[in-house]
Amino acid sequence: MFSDVMAKNEASSLLCRPASEVQAPVFERTSLAYSPCSERFTVGERTFSRQYAHIYAARLMQMRPLLSERAQQKWGSDVLIRKLCDLQTGEQCCIVGTLFKRMELQPSILKEISDEHNLLPQPARAKYISETDELILEDELQRIKLEGKIDRDKCVTGSVIAIYGAEKNDGKFTVEEFCMADLPPQTPRSTLTSDRFVLLVSGLGLGSSQADSMLGLQLLVDMVTGQLGDQGEQSGAAKISRVLLAGNLLSQSTQDKDAATKPKYLTKKTQAGSVEAIRLLDELLCQLAASVPVDVMPGHHDPTNYTLPQQPFHRCMFPLSSVYPTLQLASNPHQANIDGVRFLGTSGQNVCDIQRYSSMDSHLEILEDTLRLRHLAPTAPDTLGPDGQEVLLVTIPHFSSTQTACLVNLRTLACEPISFSAFSADDEEESEMNVSH
Repeated sequence: MFSDVMAKNEASSLLCRPASEVQAPVFERTSLAYSPCSERFTVGERTFSRQYAHIYAARLMQMRPLLSERAQQKWGSDVLIRKLCDLQTGEQCCIVGTLFKRMELQPSILKEISDEHNLLPQPARAKYISETDELILEDELQRIKLEGKIDRDKCVTGSVIAIYGAEKNDGKFTVEEFCMADLPPQTPRSTLTSDRFVLLVSGLGLGSSQADSMLGLQLLVDMVTGQLGDQGEQSGAAKISRVLLAGNLLSQSTQDKDAATKPKYLTKKTQAGSVEAIRLLDELLCQLAASVPVDVMPGHHDPTNYTLPQQPFHRCMFPLSSVYPTLQLASNPHQANIDGVRFLGTSGQNVCDIQRYSSMDSHLEILEDTLRLRHLAPTAPDTLGPDGQEVLLVTIPHFSSTQTACLVNLRTLACEPISFSAFSADDEEESEMNVSH
């Protein structure tokens, strides 16, 4: 762990008399092999003529062979695998298809603009699930309603799964068991002889009114750049070989949704709230990139395109930090190979969307489901697959509200939170700044 690395070093030198004759030691930062793998998330010419049906059809076509093989492993090589058009009433068989969840509470623009029903706009909800939801499985040709041993509330639209059961006389398919594609075969990972860390940070929330979060953020920057703590902590910080900022860098308060509808004479002498936030971000990145390689992903409230995959920030936004070759402006999702460990992550929009449309509240549980469904499945970075695959699932807290980041050890794949507490208005006079692991 990162705290153990620092504990191995000499005792604290902060309270010692400075030795002017002896030059302080210089710690060289550990370097890592790095190769970006996000080319598939780079969008060239955007086209909006494709319908969702083509996306689902391509997904099913790619996943069907994998799920057929997985079904034979689970239910035997002699299991019948039928298409929906070939189903016979009462026959025990396996079907493969894409789940569709019919939800009464799901927001629909067609409902909101319907003049016939005179409906009021649907209110925003934390969850859109209800007792009237229905699960439907569809393939290339038709669809069928599902009932039986499948948790309707946990399922979400778009999941491609294999189901074992039988069609009943009422035309519904009774589910006895189901399976996902599960983890793919894992590429071998090289063995590292020493500890080296990647720092994961998300949700900086720049542009908000929380001054204590800015102080905690500066503490984080000072720790990474080796300007915080004694020699032991500085030598530990030298083992942080890369920093990954996983989106949501700007606060929601920087978003002015009414800017497009306001009269120009009211906004002539004002600037968007995101301008000052981007300037702060540029200054922070300048401090980091001068000392350590940094990957920067966009997020929900950041100035880039809204739909996934989000494209990297434009370099012109960062005049100070963009001069450093260590600054890597990445897409969302972002994939990279760091010293033989493959990182694949998003800024959280996909996880939050699944949380809204299912009963699952744990972000780690949602991540595990996306992994087993192979919708965002890394082939290498402490969940064990059926063939011994190792995958580390990490959810990163919002730094603006928790002052907490995550350190991943590339040698052991252990994850450790690191917190930066600072003065706040509610603290007593004895309060002090603190960095804890």
